[in-house]
Amino acid sequence: MVQVTVRPQAGKGTINKNIYGHFSEHLGRCIYEGIWVGHDSPIPNTEGMRNDVLEALRELKVPVLRWPGGCFADEYHWQDGIGPAEQRPRMINTHWGGVVENNHFGTHEFFRLCELIGAEPYVNGNLGSGTVHEMQQWVEYMTFDGESPMANLRRANGKEEPWKLSYFGVGNENWGCGGNMRPEYYADEYRRYATYVRNYGDNKITKIACGPNSHDYEWTEVLMRNAGRYMDALTLHYYTLPTGDWKSKGSALDFGVTEWFTTLRRTLEMEELIVKHSAIMDKYDPEKRVGLYVDEWGTWYDVEPGTNPGFLYQQNTIRDALVAGINLNLFNNHCDRVTMANIAQLVNVLQAMILTEGDQIVLTPTYHVFEMFKVHQDAQHVALDFTSPDYTYGAEKIPQLSLSASTDGTGALHISICNLHHESDAPVVIDLADDSRSTVSGTILAHDSLQGHNSFEQPDAVLPQPFAGAALDSGKLSLTVPAASVLVVKLQ
Repeated sequence: MVQVTVRPQAGKGTINKNIYGHFSEHLGRCIYEGIWVGHDSPIPNTEGMRNDVLEALRELKVPVLRWPGGCFADEYHWQDGIGPAEQRPRMINTHWGGVVENNHFGTHEFFRLCELIGAEPYVNGNLGSGTVHEMQQWVEYMTFDGESPMANLRRANGKEEPWKLSYFGVGNENWGCGGNMRPEYYADEYRRYATYVRNYGDNKITKIACGPNSHDYEWTEVLMRNAGRYMDALTLHYYTLPTGDWKSKGSALDFGVTEWFTTLRRTLEMEELIVKHSAIMDKYDPEKRVGLYVDEWGTWYDVEPGTNPGFLYQQNTIRDALVAGINLNLFNNHCDRVTMANIAQLVNVLQAMILTEGDQIVLTPTYHVFEMFKVHQDAQHVALDFTSPDYTYGAEKIPQLSLSASTDGTGALHISICNLHHESDAPVVIDLADDSRSTVSGTILAHDSLQGHNSFEQPDAVLPQPFAGAALDSGKLSLTVPAASVLVVKLQ
């Protein structure tokens, strides 16, 4: 029996809704076919964007959406994506599959997408192959309300009023695909470029610096020391690979218990990364003014057989649901420093929310976890004291349980629980520290197969179900969390 104690006074403040953010790159079939089908498509659409995907994303309450990349951002020249679609220049997407990018989805289309789904836009600028002038002009085009060449160009392209832009990334992965820079060099470049990311009128931009690749603590040290006072946020990228080997990452569907365990063990490394990078940030920013944005995370497997290897298309199982739940619990529990996260990616790429094929759509187990966990958005973090039993497999062990909790604006307490074990249930008793709550309800995501997933043939194989196995008595909640499941309980 696992004993858990609720400690509301020890919470870490508000769980920023942007922790539940998303990422849409010009990669594979994320934008084209996944979101954008064009005005003349037989697939029902709104201004070229498919209605079924828009509806699903609205239901998810997507708080913030990052675009256009990713590696694509540092070869994207924004003026190629404005004006009449038929006049926009075509290019080869050299990073992702060598296919033609026709630039039909550009700045105007992205902001319209954000409006249609209710998300705030997060635009990533081109520092790797672009110029300071180009970045300055893009910000002016998007946000300036006065008389200027870029504001007038925006008006000529049909947008009289400027957009509101809260988040702007000054480069992406500049330690790798964004220029293979040293941290000292990037810190200086960041300071130069960020100078020209200006606030026009009442628009206030959160300036986001490219942070480290997983365990690169030197990068964080140099950036915080040399450029910390010029940034509002620092990014962190970490992907979960079952094997840890980029050349042979493992299959999304063809796996056994060994790969199940190693995947969850590797995703738990996210906590070490958050703790250690936060400690460096604390040295230079003890007030926690600079947010840590985990703006690329999720599982990365070998692509599905028969698909373009540059499209990064993979299936999504109950294992991915556990990865999502674990990471979201971690972000909730470190919400004093982690104030945004953007899972990779929205549609048809990596750990996607949605898969599409023609006019068909599938909501993945990961989508359902985000839908279950949206109750934590902008809620107040509640601390939980507990010691997880070990999940032992072979010579290794990890915690069996992952939990986080919050109270929403109505006072309802939500507790999200992941049972990582592939076959053992987990009996849990939660001491609520008060006996004022009288009702409990819950939703669970589980499947009798570790490889359980939704397909175009069986789109509803893995769906959230009501959970009735919780008993509330005298301020104590008793329940048994089934193996390999994600559970959210609500107490009022």
